[in-house]
Amino acid sequence: MTQEDRNRADARFNKTARAAGDAKTAKTDRDVTTKAVLDNMARLKALRLAREAAEPPPPAVVKKKAAAKAKKSDAKTPALGDWLAGQQKGGHRT
Repeated sequence: MTQEDRNRADARFNKTARAAGDAKTAKTDRDVTTKAVLDNMARLKALRLAREAAEPPPPAVVKKKAAAKAKKSDAKTPALGDWLAGQQKGGHRT
């Protein structure tokens, strides 16, 4: 084995070792970032829950609107023939 072959093998080995070290560093950075995000989410959730617990409950909503809408839908609708005639008079083609 010549000196040039050894240098090439050493360079290849060092490149692989450096890539493995970079991968460990990247994983560590990613883990630190993930932990920071999760901690922040937990802190914000605790703040939100505390704020919601401190405020009074919202008043109950009465469903009078639904009853009003039901009455409106019961209103007399035009017959199909009348509706079609109105569409033709209005210039709409069916």
